[in-house]
Amino acid sequence: MTNSPAPPGPPPSGAREAHPEHLGHVIFITASAAMGGFLFGYDSSVINGAVEAIRDRYAIGSTELAQVIAIALIGCAFGAATAGRIADRIGRIACMRIASLLFTISAVGSALPFALWDLAMWRVVGGFAIGMASVIGPAYIAEVSPPAYRGRLASFQQAAIVIGIAVSQLVNFGILQLADGEQRGTIGGLEAWQWMLGVMVVPALLYGLLSFAIPESPRYLISAGKPARAKRVLAEVEGEHVDLDARVAEIEHAMRREHKSTFKDLLGGRFGFLPIVWIGIGLSVFQQLVGINVVFYYSSTLWQSVGIDPTSSFFYSFTSSIVNIIGTVIAMVLVDRIGRKPLALIGSTGMAIALALEAWAFSSPLVDGKLPGTQGTVALIAAHVFVLFFALSWGVVVWVFLGEMFPNRIRAAALGVAASAQWIANWLITASFPTLSDWNLSATYVIYASFAVLSIPFVLLFVKETKGKALEEMG
Repeated sequence: MTNSPAPPGPPPSGAREAHPEHLGHVIFITASAAMGGFLFGYDSSVINGAVEAIRDRYAIGSTELAQVIAIALIGCAFGAATAGRIADRIGRIACMRIASLLFTISAVGSALPFALWDLAMWRVVGGFAIGMASVIGPAYIAEVSPPAYRGRLASFQQAAIVIGIAVSQLVNFGILQLADGEQRGTIGGLEAWQWMLGVMVVPALLYGLLSFAIPESPRYLISAGKPARAKRVLAEVEGEHVDLDARVAEIEHAMRREHKSTFKDLLGGRFGFLPIVWIGIGLSVFQQLVGINVVFYYSSTLWQSVGIDPTSSFFYSFTSSIVNIIGTVIAMVLVDRIGRKPLALIGSTGMAIALALEAWAFSSPLVDGKLPGTQGTVALIAAHVFVLFFALSWGVVVWVFLGEMFPNRIRAAALGVAASAQWIANWLITASFPTLSDWNLSATYVIYASFAVLSIPFVLLFVKETKGKALEEMG
């Protein structure tokens, strides 16, 4: 029995070459959606400024503290796992509004906790919102972006995340100044750390308000049986000169042809998953096991543990965030020029050297509660170099690889598994750092440096370059 030929696709709509008449409006739509990414970065790292105050307020040890910090990642995993289904059922804009509401509730609850248990609960709520934002933002931006601008507009999400991280550290630093350098200093009846967690109400509400100023995704509108509204949105974002009837037909044709990949599609290799899935999991795990989230969650605590005063430690957390932005911009410029694989190898090498220098610096005994001058300087410089090399390589490259490396028939399911592995590795590093640093801070950084070194042969032996290849060539 022979297979019948596939039905011909719709006539071309001209969208591929289209340029919207009001590109500034399209940028506004994209930036509004990317506010979810800003909140992703902000909520992920704002806890950095409150760690020591929470430890002191509730008189808890490193193990309990680690669980309070890391528990948000459980919410992240659930939020990411359910966001796609929620968005497909009620729409992308409604999903954004739910995330905005959860961010707001989390900020208020975290700022006004009754006890440690409800602080942890509010962090789970915020984590759920982070997980939703991590999925819905890129999906919406891809669906409303004109094809000619999609790559550049898609970068808004990653840029918003790193800006959110930097702004959270700047806000923390400013609040600490108002509290005379004391994390538990009182401002208007609340302690400084409570203000740090509560200020997120402002961008959370802004995100919700902006969702009323942007259109629903045309792809969702077509799936919901509203082609007339979809045409109006397409005219708004792709231009009046596009053949709107043909464009709707293109989207409908693509949706009918999509293969809904499942977990079963990923099985069949010698060790359960297909080899390409294991490579994706490896990239996700190595990205986290080098210890990057120690910088975003614990850097203030880390610097205070080696004798740096709270005000300076908050300032160094902010400067690390600025370096993170610079590295991300470098990656965005270079990833399509020199390729994903060379950039990953450059990053691994730089991170390994920087982490090894940090391990050496932290091995020195403290003198009067501080690192000696040379070791202290090396530790600070190496920490910033580590963030730079991560940001210009693995911070961006892993997401590019994961979006490109899987065959079409398994891409969605494989991405889900790789992202889950990343959240698990993130949780492992976040939950273990306080205990490991109490045991031996230098040895902890030796572990992170070892993972950076191991990532080099992993990339050389198993990861294939995807630069310049069509998605249909992958597999």
